[in-house]
Amino acid sequence: MREFFRLLVHKYGWVHLSLGLLGNTAFFIGSVMFLPSFASWKTFAVWLFIGGSFFMLIGAIGQLLVNVLDDTPIAPKLGQERGK
Repeated sequence: MREFFRLLVHKYGWVHLSLGLLGNTAFFIGSVMFLPSFASWKTFAVWLFIGGSFFMLIGAIGQLLVNVLDDTPIAPKLGQERGK
């Protein structure tokens, strides 16, 4: 099962990145819609906030899975070589 998740996370890593970007965009648009000139759109703005935060959560969970399931060594510090 772990291999399935590893394959899913690595092969489709762009999915959680895209969901995070979509969430950030929805959150930004929702923020703008709370300006006084968009007062009639406040309910829609709230739903954009809810949807945007959900997509950001899914994107963050996906990134967490990438970090947890990634077997490659952590990049060396500046000035150090790998494997030494």
